[in-house]
This record gives sequence, structure tokens and C-alpha cells, in this order.
Amino acid sequence: MATSMRGLTQFIADIRGARVKELEEKRINKEMANIRKKFKDGNLDGYQKKKYVAKIIFTYILGYKVDVGHMEAVNLISSSKYSEKQIGYLAVTLLMHENSDFLRLVVNSIRKDLDSNNEVDNCLALHAIANVGGSEMAEALAEDVHRLLISPTSQSFVKKKAALTLLRLYRKHPEVIPAAEWALRIVSLMDDQDLGVVICVTSLVMALAQDNLDAFAVCYTKAVDRLRRLVIEHEYSSTYTYYKVPSPWLQVKLLRLLQYYPPSEDPTIRSVLHQVLQTIMNNSAEPSRNVQHNNAQHAVLFEAISLAIHIDTNSPLVGTAAVLLARFISSKETNVRYLGLDTMAHLAARADSLEPIKKHQNTIILSLRDKDISVRRRALDLLYSMCDVDNSELIVGELLRYLRVADYALREEMVLKIAILTEKYATSYKWYVDMILQLISTAGEHVGDEVWYRVVQIVTNTEDLQEYAARAVFEHLKAPSTHESLVKVGGYILGEYGHLIANEPGYSPMEQFQLLHSKSQFCVAATRALLLSTYIKWVNVFPEIKPQLLNIFERYRHVLDAELQQRACEFYALASRPDDDEFLQNVCEEMPPFPPRVSALLGSLNRKQGDTGDKRTWVHGGKEANLDREVTKRKTLMVDISGNDTTQSSTGGDQDIMSSLAGLSISASPNPHSAVPLLGTPDKGPRLTSGPNVDRWYEKLTYTAEGVLYEDVQIQIGIKSRYQSHIGQLAVYLGNKIDAPLTSFTATVHVQDPEALSVSFAKIPPNTIAPRSQTQQLLHVECKKMFANPPILTISFLAGSHQTISLRLPIVLTKFFEHVKLSQSDFFERWKLIGGEREAQSIFPINLTPTGQLDLTKHRQVVSGHRLNVLEEIDPNPNNLVGAGVLHMSVDGKVGCLMRLEPNREAKLCRITVRSTSADVATEVQKLVQNPLMAVQT
Repeated sequence: MATSMRGLTQFIADIRGARVKELEEKRINKEMANIRKKFKDGNLDGYQKKKYVAKIIFTYILGYKVDVGHMEAVNLISSSKYSEKQIGYLAVTLLMHENSDFLRLVVNSIRKDLDSNNEVDNCLALHAIANVGGSEMAEALAEDVHRLLISPTSQSFVKKKAALTLLRLYRKHPEVIPAAEWALRIVSLMDDQDLGVVICVTSLVMALAQDNLDAFAVCYTKAVDRLRRLVIEHEYSSTYTYYKVPSPWLQVKLLRLLQYYPPSEDPTIRSVLHQVLQTIMNNSAEPSRNVQHNNAQHAVLFEAISLAIHIDTNSPLVGTAAVLLARFISSKETNVRYLGLDTMAHLAARADSLEPIKKHQNTIILSLRDKDISVRRRALDLLYSMCDVDNSELIVGELLRYLRVADYALREEMVLKIAILTEKYATSYKWYVDMILQLISTAGEHVGDEVWYRVVQIVTNTEDLQEYAARAVFEHLKAPSTHESLVKVGGYILGEYGHLIANEPGYSPMEQFQLLHSKSQFCVAATRALLLSTYIKWVNVFPEIKPQLLNIFERYRHVLDAELQQRACEFYALASRPDDDEFLQNVCEEMPPFPPRVSALLGSLNRKQGDTGDKRTWVHGGKEANLDREVTKRKTLMVDISGNDTTQSSTGGDQDIMSSLAGLSISASPNPHSAVPLLGTPDKGPRLTSGPNVDRWYEKLTYTAEGVLYEDVQIQIGIKSRYQSHIGQLAVYLGNKIDAPLTSFTATVHVQDPEALSVSFAKIPPNTIAPRSQTQQLLHVECKKMFANPPILTISFLAGSHQTISLRLPIVLTKFFEHVKLSQSDFFERWKLIGGEREAQSIFPINLTPTGQLDLTKHRQVVSGHRLNVLEEIDPNPNNLVGAGVLHMSVDGKVGCLMRLEPNREAKLCRITVRSTSADVATEVQKLVQNPLMAVQT
């Protein structure tokens, strides 16, 4: 570019040739004057504008103020030539700040470039948005960037830049990004064939998911599946292999992303994740001679260990990890020691037992004296997290000894941690006082007010400790040099409780006064004000030293500090009142105990722990400290079934189930109906896709074992099921009806009440369905308690555009019924026994057959389809149906249910009555049986 603009080349040469600063400034001023004249005259072509703006940019880069060329830069952005457009964008990003008025003029030009079919124009626009990143620009262009990201026609390198641009905008102005609304579409890009796109999109998902966990929950399955393909199936190109490690950056991001979510209870996902983590640990067992290979492998390994700790600290994987960490903290490489200590601190912060870590306690303590300060800091964090009642005295003692020689950058944090550990694991109050006073004496200048405040609170609230505390603080004050924090503690404690030791040798009132007052001359005004309050307390309890105290008040009455002067005058007047001891006693009463309050030390420590955009998923301080941080247990989109069910079941493995359910034909289905998305409510899961046919298909499947659940011009979804007792299997057949693959395919199940109903996939759903082909997915189902809301299956995929379909699965309460045979006398005896409030009854309209008769065949099909045994010769009216069944639940046991269906041909009405030992079950069964009978209306 320089060779094509000779004027710019000469200008740069002149600047470089200037011997002194004055000559350089003279040349620049001359050039700026010439540029202003040229811009004022106008009539410049694109080349000339480009040349002069380039000179302005160079001047700006040298550090000179620039107040010309902004409008010309804006005009260059609209040029059709790449070189001119490039200079225009460069000038905009360098010369304009995010609140510049000129930016409003370029928004339309940037939007035009984002919509362009030229990928280079797209990239220039994305660079400008990411570099400037103002709130107005983010609000105006975020949707255009998102559209460019998800467009199927965008090139891979454009998608990468679009993802990183959105990430930049979200970090600066999160309020303008509708993260939850874009979640499914963005997550679907994690299935992209280009690993570069996946890396960039994963970075974006990590930032968005931290603040929108529920909306991005589907990324959990995507991350596990991608890890499986990378680590186990080796699906990657050689381009993304770094020293024989497949895309380590992507692996680290995916492993970290999984730590943002509670461990999945889905046995399939857990099994795949276990294989992935086991493979990573096995691959890293022996270090290589290649340093770069080791670095990449260690990056993945340490994140994998962190994920294993997050999932289950008692798993065999964590046991293997503990052995590896013990080797790492003794490594000769500083970086490996650092990572080993940090990861071991994570284990200590989550583990139920600290015994595996305590075995290496001496090595960790030696790390406090490592040559690298980062390693020393990690050793401090680890000791803080692994401290408990058994080793608290040893660890606190070591930290106090190290505090004397510790780096100044560490001391303030060390003081807080020592104070917290001393209070938390104190075996006796006396030990606590000794340690805290030793701490204040050792690192007084690094002791914050919250530390000595806490000492005062504990001593004040513990009567048995007060005499010992007074004696201990007196001894510490005898040191030749004492820090002001110790003087404050001494002033408060001796003022309140000095009388408890006044009769002992060496602790007389005069000795207390002389010792404390000798320290005041080195203290600031606030500390001396506190000492004056101590002295007025002593006037009340030590009348023998009252003259000396009055002398102090008299001297302070004439100081310049207003606070000291006011206190001295008030205390002098109070102490000088004749014969009024009772008034003085009332004013100087002993301080009452402090109300219970949370220690401020932890809050101070947490404020010092800086956070980044990629938030840490745990805190230092042991398992108790992390329990409060745990994310509130919530209803996840992927719900599990217990893998070790011991109840009776005739089903075999997944392959047997699939083969037994194979062969379901869904070709003879009703005419397809286009889906209409309806708004759902947040507490009922995803928004449902609905329509006349969709509702009719669902109603039919509630009382039949197989059929079509949904169909449109692109996809067909069929169901085949079987149930026994409280468990069942549901085969979902997904058919691609078009000549193009359905890519970025995602399938999730949402259960409104996971404690009542459990549904999970037998294996992770595929991410692509080939053209004109069908895939099957098996769902395990378990009824634990009574439930009313069916689970919702949500599938999303790319087929030209992004499609999302949410459907109710025909898993209803009656699927878990079992037939019961009853005689006429037994039926009516039980019918009368469970009447009253445990009855559900309604009257609803029905249609007759074309011949005007009751559709008894339909009635019988619906009742028996809901797994109620139709009892013959029970009701005197042959048109009535009587049914009985038992509901099986793994947690709440069995619940009996009786039903009577009484149709009336003349009125075209039907009365249904259901009685059960559970009123909720009766109501639910009544609704389920009634709905399909009403659905036959035209």
C-alpha cells in the first residue's frame, strides 16, 4: 500500500529523517495545514482522500492530536474499492471513540457492508464494530451481526469474526443482546464442521451461559458430544492438531463450560463424560519430551480434573486425579507446580475427605517458600482450603511464621485468611486470642479494621475469655514497638476488662495506664480518641489514678483536632463532677454483648478475589464455603432415570428394546399440518408447537401405543411405546423427508416435575439426520409420584433456516396403570368405600355414529387404551362402561382407581365418574379419558 501512495511514503520518510523533535513537529504541522486546505477546497477523488486520511492516521499513531479527516473517513467507508474502504474503517476505529457523534453517520454504511455478499466487506464491518463497541452501535447492529453469524451462506472465517464480535458487544453492553432468545440458534453452531467456528462460538456460549444457564442448558449435551468426537472418535482435521493434541483450546473451553452447570443425572451423558475424562487422564499419564506437547496436554488435563471434581469428588476418576496432582506439585517446572497447587485447592474446596491431600502437607508447606510468587500464592490458597480442625494449629502456625518474611503483595490476603482460619477452627478461645494478637503484632500495617473489630466482638461476647484477653493484650503491648491496630485492641479490651486483672502483680491500674499511654504518641488522632474513651472508663473503675487521667484530659482540651478536643472537654467535665459517682457509672457502663452477626472477614476476602469474564466455579475455603455458592437446584431440560432400578421389568438392554420396537411404519399418516408456535409460560417449559392435527395426534397417542406425533414437509416424528409397572420405554422415530440433511440437530426433554417423573435418552441424539432417512431414539421413563403435566420434547435443526419444534410426549399417568379383575359385588363395595371427596365427575357432549347410535367401540377403545380393565356384566345398563386399574409409582407405591362411563344417546351427553384412593389421581384420570372422547366431535 505504501508503494501505491508515494505522498504517504515520502511523508513517513521525512518524519523518520527528522533529527530533532522540533523538526518533526514542523513537518507534521506543515502537512496538517496542507491536508486541511485540500479538504476545505474539496473536489478530491477517492485516491486522494485515502492518501490524506492515511497520513492523518500515521500522525495519530505517532501520538499527535488530530482534529481533521473524520468526515472524509466516513465517506471512504462507503467506497466500493477495498483499499479505500479499508483506510476508512481503520480511521474510524482509531480516530473515533465509542461516544463520537460521527459514529452515527457510519452505522448505515456498516450495516450495508454486513448485508453485502462480499466476505471482505463483512469482515471489515465486524472489525469496526468489535473495536469501537459503543452502546449505540451495539444496539443498532447486534441483530445484523447475529444474522451474519447464523446465516448458512456465511463463510467460516466470517462466522468466526461474527461470534467474537458478539462476544465483545456482550461483554461491554450485555443488555442489548437478547441472549435467551438467540440461545438455541447460537448453540446449534457448536455442531459446525469447522472447528475454528466451534472454538469461537464456544467462547461466546461460555459468556452467555454464565448469565443465562437455563436458556443455554442444551449446550451441555452439545459440549459432551463434541468432546466425545474429539477425544474418543478422533473427529478432527490435522489443521487443528497442536503437537498431537486435538484442538486443546476447544477441549479446555468445553470442559470449563460443563462446570457452569450442575452435574447431569442422565446416565447416558454421565457415561460418555466418564469415558472422555478417563481417556484424557490416561493420555496424560506419561509426560513427553516435547515441551509444547506437554503444555497442551496439561492444559486439557487440569481442566478435566476440575470437571471430574465438579461432577463427583468421590469418583474413581478423582482418586486417579489426586495421584497425578501429587506428582505435579513436586514438578521441576514452575507452571506445572502452579497448576497442580491450584487444581488441588479446587479438590480441597469440594472434597468430603481431605486425607489424600494431607499426605502431601509438608510439600505444600514448602511451596510457600517457592521462588515464584504465583506458586507461593497458590500454596497459600491450598493451605487455606485444606485446613480443618485436625491440622488448623499446624497450618496457622506455619502461616504465621511465613508471614514474617512473606511478600508485601501477599500479606494483606494472608492476614485475612489466618484470621478466618483461627476463628473457624479454634480449639479454644485462649488459642484464638493468642493467635490473633500474634497476627496483629507480626503484620500490623496489613491488618484491616475488620480483623480487630472481630476480635473485639468475640471477646465482648465471651465472658470466660475477657480476663485472659486483657492479660494477653497487656503482655503484647510490652513489646518495644507495637502497631496501631494492637494499640486499638488494647485500648478497647483494657478499658472494658482491665479491672479484671488490676489486682494481679504487674497489672496494676497505674501500670496499665503508663503502658497504654506510652504508645499514644505514635498514634493517629482516631486511635488517640479511642484511648480517651478508655481513660474515662478507667476514671470510673480506677479512682486511684483519676488525677493522672484528668491531667490527660486537660492537655487534650487545647489540641487543634476537633474530635480530640471535643472528647477531652466532655470527658474532663464528666470526670470533674463533684460527688456524682452514680452518673459516671451509668455513662461508663460495660459494653453489652454484640448481636449475632456474620463475620465481615469472608466478605473482605471475597472482594479481594478478582473475577474475570470467565467466572471461577468455586471459591477457596473448604466444602462449607462452597455449599453457599452452589447453584440452586433447578429443573433441568435433560432429566434422568435411575440406572440401578431393582423393580421387576422384563426389558433387556438398549439393543433388545430397539429391536423389539423396530418396524414401526409411519408412512400412512394424516395430511401434514404446518406448525403454529404458541407462547408458553416460563414455569411450563418450552413454547409448544400446536395445531389441529398436532393436538389430535397427541390425544390419540395417549391411549394407543404407536402412531404419528408430528409431521410437516421437512420432518416426521413417530412414537412406539410399551410400559410395565412404573417404568416404560418410548421409541421416537425421527424421519428426514427432504433431500438435504438436517444439521445442528438437537433433542431435549423437559419435565416440569422431575421428582415425580423421570425421562432420559438412552444415548446422546445425533447432530445430523441424513437426507431421506430415519433415526431412532430410545427414552427411558419412570413414574415416581403422581404427575399431571406430560414431558415436552424439543427438537431444533437447520434446514435452510433454523427450526424449533416443541411437542408434548404422550407420557400420561394412565400409561402406568395395570389391569384389575373385580366381581360385581367387589366393585360396588369398593365403589361405595372410596366415594366422597375422592371422586371426580363431569358431563360432556359426545357425537353419535352416522347411523345415530352410540359409538361404544370408540368408548371401549379409549378406556382400555388408558390401561383400565373394562369389566363385563358389572353395570345393568349395557351401554355403560366400568373400568378398574392400579397405578404403579416407584416412590408413592400403588393407588387403586375405579371408573364408570354413562353415555346418553338422546341427550348426546356422557357422564364420567372416577373414584380413587387419591383425589388427584381421580381428577387426572377423569380428564385423560374424557379428552379423546370429546375430540371425536366435528
